[in-house]
Amino acid sequence: MTQRDLQGRLELTWMGKDQALIPTREGAYDYAWVDKNDPRACQTHYLISDGHVGNPRDGGLHDNMLVTGESGDILEALTRVPELAERYVGRVKCVYIDPPFNTGGVFAHYEDNLEHSVWLTFMRDRLVLLKKLLSDDGSIWVHLDDSENHRMRALLDEEFGPGNFVAEVVWQKADSPRRGAGFSVDQDVIIVYRKSDAFSPNKSIRTEEHNARFTNPDNDPNGPWWDDNPSGNHGDGSGGMCYAIQSPMTGKMLRPPRGSSWRYSQLRILAGLNEWAPYKLENLNDAEWRADNEGVPHEKASNSVCALVLDVPLEEARRLVEARRSAGPLPEILIRASGGIGRKAYVPEDGNNPRTWWANTEVGHNRQAKSEIKALFPGKKLFDTPKPERLLERIIRIATNPGDIVLDCFAGSGTTAAVAHKLGRRWVTCELSENNVATFTKPRLEKVVAGADSGGVTTTVIYEADTELPGNTTVAEARSFNTVLGRVLAQLKESGIEFDNDKIRALRDATSTKKISTVQWAGGGGFSVHRLSPVWVGVDEDPYSSDTKTFFITPEATGDVLERSVAAHLGFRLTPESPRFTGVKGRQWLAVLEGQLSGSLLSELLVDLPKGHSLTVVCDGAAPNLDRELRRRAPGSRLLQMPDDLFKATGGTA
Repeated sequence: MTQRDLQGRLELTWMGKDQALIPTREGAYDYAWVDKNDPRACQTHYLISDGHVGNPRDGGLHDNMLVTGESGDILEALTRVPELAERYVGRVKCVYIDPPFNTGGVFAHYEDNLEHSVWLTFMRDRLVLLKKLLSDDGSIWVHLDDSENHRMRALLDEEFGPGNFVAEVVWQKADSPRRGAGFSVDQDVIIVYRKSDAFSPNKSIRTEEHNARFTNPDNDPNGPWWDDNPSGNHGDGSGGMCYAIQSPMTGKMLRPPRGSSWRYSQLRILAGLNEWAPYKLENLNDAEWRADNEGVPHEKASNSVCALVLDVPLEEARRLVEARRSAGPLPEILIRASGGIGRKAYVPEDGNNPRTWWANTEVGHNRQAKSEIKALFPGKKLFDTPKPERLLERIIRIATNPGDIVLDCFAGSGTTAAVAHKLGRRWVTCELSENNVATFTKPRLEKVVAGADSGGVTTTVIYEADTELPGNTTVAEARSFNTVLGRVLAQLKESGIEFDNDKIRALRDATSTKKISTVQWAGGGGFSVHRLSPVWVGVDEDPYSSDTKTFFITPEATGDVLERSVAAHLGFRLTPESPRFTGVKGRQWLAVLEGQLSGSLLSELLVDLPKGHSLTVVCDGAAPNLDRELRRRAPGSRLLQMPDDLFKATGGTA
């Protein structure tokens, strides 16, 4: 299913790639292939307001939106309807989607080869729209299992560009092995792409476990540190050079590993070594070795790079090193007892770079996710694969900052929106199933707004020591120690072995910790509720000729529905304050009429048309020559008859 195009780019191909999909059943993943210019595929929908919950600002459009309807049509509305496009196109910071995995539960009635084609077109069409909605510094996170992961990577390469691949995160979704034949699949993957190189992920928050290796044995005023590697790979030229350093303990010449260099500049390392013993620069004429180590031709290696060698005899250097070791905080460059060198690495102030392995102990697992939903909706049949709130919390914290917009077009039970709300982000989410929205999504988000959702990331559990822990013991180590101690004592008790209770109590007291719960969400905010507007273009097909189709305006498309649909399709902003015109775009006005346009009605419209402006009239039909009269009296105007002229006027699309 892949081929190379004329430019040599690898491209994914599939049956029906040049066609479009249209929904054939409301509220279900059921689609039919049509030509891309088919009016049913090109019609633009708008969003119908069903009120709001809480206190959304600006009528709810700018803050948080829950929309019921087909995701592709909703995304098109966000990109095409002027009032929505100006708020969302290029403004969404993070897209997280957990789409149908195509494992047999959806698209099941298609043959296997066509099933993949339907899924690929389904996803391609949504990725195109999601890319438009993303800000330049935005990112998209696509959650999948191994059914379509490999195809999705190729699809994302094609739509976003292979250079915008960021990472493939592996989430440990299972907390125990599964029984049955074959492998127990423990993970899902989340593929991360950026809109452009303006994307910069936030650092992960450091935990007690992350900091456990940092200690302060020498009372360094800069805080805890650990003995880190003094060399590194610096392809960007930010590191030091490749040269020899003489050990003050063994006298041997120490060199960085092949292909790497010293992490710091030579002057910085020289200053650090001089705090232990006197050093000097000396040319060892070792250009050939340095060329081999750096992987460059010998003739390109400079022979003027000096080594750092002792400026005192070796015995005196050893004595000075031992004396310095006990004389207060150690220098930045460390001399190890083995004779090697190290460097002090302090606790990073800005956290850790995000990692691609996410253990369930850190972000939750499927069982925990089901428990969260069960607590919110006791007695109701649960989703098969809900996601834990801590998983979404990590994604949203990495990809966004407070106030940014998060979008999820496969809402399900509403986890993404719930977590985004609790973290102070704005959100847009949509769900295909009205039943899911009524049963899970909307009630869950109502509880979040009301502060009645105490689960998930609402409360953060932390632990702290009851007393000063011995040595450099961390809180995490103390908790682990007590867990292991309890197991050992239980085993000893079963074996009839007696132990000193006073000493055991002393051990527990010395490593005692306590649990503290911090509430990070107490309710507030709000969201607006919307549904997708009705289908307004239908088709009559000739039973004797599959190529003969007659398109018509559906019976549901009347009055306000017709006016708003046409305005959205043609890109006009609504003008509810105008009794005569439906919308406006620049200096052009829109009038949508049901029935025939007469000469008298045209005159009435032109009387109200501002001087120097043009008019688009959309109607079922018109008296002869009225289109010519319209253009004569208001140059730049046009007359469009429904439905065919609407799609000719827009080239098949909006």
